[in-house]
Amino acid sequence: MFKQIPLVCQFEHFNLKIYHKVFMQLNKNQPRIRSTTVLLVTRNGETAMAGDGQVTLGETIIKGNARKVRRIFNGSVVVGFAGATADAFSLLSKFENKLEQYQGQLERAAIELSKEWRTDKYLRHLEALLIVADKKDAFLISGKGDVISSDEGLLSVGSGSMYALAAARALIKHTELSAKEIALESLKIAGEICIYTNSDIITEEI
Repeated sequence: MFKQIPLVCQFEHFNLKIYHKVFMQLNKNQPRIRSTTVLLVTRNGETAMAGDGQVTLGETIIKGNARKVRRIFNGSVVVGFAGATADAFSLLSKFENKLEQYQGQLERAAIELSKEWRTDKYLRHLEALLIVADKKDAFLISGKGDVISSDEGLLSVGSGSMYALAAARALIKHTELSAKEIALESLKIAGEICIYTNSDIITEEI
């Protein structure tokens, strides 16, 4: 009888290990929050950024009017984000600190944020993308150390970014619409194609 107890314990331990592996695998495969589409358009000295409001968890829309485009630094800088909301807000806060540290120099703040994002043990696990813009410059910032500007005045991030970007390119070439009108119309088109993008659109201009 006493010899059987270790065998039972080993068997139960084996069962727990299997359960743990299955449970962890299920957690890894759980639906993730997905969003969004953000588009920046610069035309004729005007800059506009537009973002939709949809937040999706798996196959379920959990919010339709999230604000993903915001003004910061006393309204002189516009920021749009895509990805995990909590991660994006953490990065947004860091970016505001960089702007203050470098007296509002957008390019310097973007580069320094990208450096810290890539090398910091905590920040490099954050999953989000940022588009930042002021009256002179605009950049896309990623956690891989990328700080990307656009020669054609267009930047986009998010699930429907390619649809919005394609629409914006066509509108710039073939219409006389303003930057704000192009951003708005392009987001509407993306919302008709991408299931992670809706028509609840917020725009900000500089």
